[in-house]
Amino acid sequence: MRHTYQCPLRWSDMDAYGHVNNVVYLRYLEEARIDFMFRVAEESVRSSGAEVPFRGGCVVARHEIDYLRPLFHRHEPVTVETWVTKLNAASATLAYEIKDAGTVHARATTVIVPYDLKEERPRRMTADERAFLEGYCDDSASAPRIR
Repeated sequence: MRHTYQCPLRWSDMDAYGHVNNVVYLRYLEEARIDFMFRVAEESVRSSGAEVPFRGGCVVARHEIDYLRPLFHRHEPVTVETWVTKLNAASATLAYEIKDAGTVHARATTVIVPYDLKEERPRRMTADERAFLEGYCDDSASAPRIR
């Protein structure tokens, strides 16, 4: 399963060439990741009584992004799909596609690490965090790979 986020484009996202600046793509990934890991994760456990995933903290350890097609400003949002391609005891790799109806504009991956905010150090993933992420695993051949 993949998480789908409709991300609005802002006038300030454009660069001097009239298309969305490369740095802004990372903000789109961040918006989709926050929606996925906090709003969706909390909704997934609301009725079960399980611990809300990632409330203890989580940090980004790595980003990779391939820019495939320019994205021009418009009033309609762009779709950001997010899914999990790798789960370890203390990290996970998320994959993304930033796209609209007919075009994939970018593919990206992010390595996230659960983090103990009080101790200021990485930690292992909890069982509830792992269970949430497992529901979004997609390591199929059709999943985009960063070159």
